[in-house]
Amino acid sequence: MKRESERAIEFRASFPDEESAIRYYEKIRWDGNIVSPFDPASKVYKCANGKYKCKNTGKYFTYRTGTFFANSKLPLRHWLYAMTMLLNHKRGISSYQLADDLGISQKTAWSMLHKIRTAMGMENNKTLSGEVEIDETFVGGKNKNRHKDKKVEKCQGRSYKDKVPVFGILERGGNLVARVVPNTQSKTLVPIIKEHVKEGSVVYTDGWEYTGLVDGYVQRSVDHEKHFYGITYATDFGEIITVSTNGIENAWSHFKRMIFGIYYHVSKKYMQRYVDEFVFRFNTRNFSNSQRFNLLLRNIA
Repeated sequence: MKRESERAIEFRASFPDEESAIRYYEKIRWDGNIVSPFDPASKVYKCANGKYKCKNTGKYFTYRTGTFFANSKLPLRHWLYAMTMLLNHKRGISSYQLADDLGISQKTAWSMLHKIRTAMGMENNKTLSGEVEIDETFVGGKNKNRHKDKKVEKCQGRSYKDKVPVFGILERGGNLVARVVPNTQSKTLVPIIKEHVKEGSVVYTDGWEYTGLVDGYVQRSVDHEKHFYGITYATDFGEIITVSTNGIENAWSHFKRMIFGIYYHVSKKYMQRYVDEFVFRFNTRNFSNSQRFNLLLRNIA
């Protein structure tokens, strides 16, 4: 793994000044053909100080207009650095570390990272098909690690008292979709499955049967309560079928390592944003660093 100093050196080489950062972002956003955010059909004039003018509306705009950069006083290079560090660290970067790197307050760094995560969330809205695995996980601390005055009774396992339930759908060999949910009842989860999984797909579960999927989907399950974790067999037609939810469970293990290894504590209020960050990283796992970086910039634009 590269040292942090090497990453910083590479970043400075790619974006030596603010102007180079702006030109790079404009290329990603407009690909050399500046488009007015007020009237896409309008002719655009280039003005002084990096501004552009929309002919039809008479309004001025910059590369920041229409993005969350618009209300920020920070240089674009700060934003690009934050994205680079967040993406290049396999488990993310804390706001304290980013604040130290950029010489800004922790509060500002925290706000920057959350805005970036909103752009990452665009990749957490895929349509899945074929064979998909579904499972829930519960994110929260363990009672044994709490002070005796803060222990919560009967909170282990699938309790919601001190944990946040997260529901995920994984297309085998493909993308992941994950949502923070209020509960794991069928009436809550089935609409999410129907929204993101094409009818006719095979749905693998960990022992739970969803009556709402009977008509449009094929359900296969493994009963973990009986210590049965999967089986592979061949049909009479030579089709190899693997009944398990090991793929989605492996994704959850990586997600929890991200939370507990970097962020330590995540509030329930912002859990979905951290889920979006993880899903973005998971769904772009076969991308190069530059491909992932450019995708994020396009999402922001």
